[in-house]
Amino acid sequence: MSQHSANESRWGRWIDSLEETVIALILGLMTLVTFVNVVLRYVFNSSLIWGLEVVLILFAWLVLLGISYGFKKTSHLGVDAVTNLLPHTGQRVLALISAAACLAYAALLMKGAWDYWAPFAALQPTDGRWFPMGMAEGVRDRAFYVTDQVPMLDIFRWLEDAINYGESYDKLPRVIPYAILPFGCALILLRVVQASWRIVTGQQSSLIVSHEAEEDVERIAHGEYEE
Repeated sequence: MSQHSANESRWGRWIDSLEETVIALILGLMTLVTFVNVVLRYVFNSSLIWGLEVVLILFAWLVLLGISYGFKKTSHLGVDAVTNLLPHTGQRVLALISAAACLAYAALLMKGAWDYWAPFAALQPTDGRWFPMGMAEGVRDRAFYVTDQVPMLDIFRWLEDAINYGESYDKLPRVIPYAILPFGCALILLRVVQASWRIVTGQQSSLIVSHEAEEDVERIAHGEYEE
C-alpha cells in the first residue's frame, strides 16, 4: 500500500469514527433527555419544558445524518426481487438508472433545503422551481423566528448582531436547529455522488444493502464453513 493510500485510509477511518460518534451522541442525548423528563414527571411532578422540542430536533438531525451514512455504508434496504432475475448487465444498467434518479432527487432536496433554511439565516433562497436560476430578491427574512421552548444559549448570542439587527433572542433562533437541512442534504448529495461513482467504476453493485448475510447462511447450511 502506498503512503497516499495509507493516508486516505486513515482519513477515511477518522471520518467514519466522527460520523458514528456524532450519531451515537445524538441518540444518547435523545435517550438522556427523555429519561430525565420521565423521572421528573413521575417522581417530582415536574418536567423539562423544552425536553420534547429538543428531542424532536435531535431526531431530525439523527435522521438526516443517518440517511447520508446509510448511503456511505450501503446499508439502505431495498427490494431487488426483479433485479435479481436479470443478468449482470441488466442489473448494472438498473443500478445506474437508480443512481441517476437518486442523484436528481438529492440535488432537488439540496435546493429545497437551502431555500427553506436561508430566510431563517437572513440569506436569500434560490430562484427557479427545479434548478437554481440565481438568488431570489425581496424575500422577507425570518431571522427573528425562534423555537417554542428551547432557551437561548450564550454561545449563539453573536447571531443577534449578525442576522437579527441587534435584537436579542429570548429563545433559541430557528436558524440553529434548521441548519441541519442544508448541511444534511449536502452530505446526502455527497454520499450519493460517491456511491454512484463506485457503481460506475464497478466497486459497488447497487445502492441498497448487499446480501452477504444471506450468502453466509447458505454457506453454513452447505457445510462450507469449518468449526
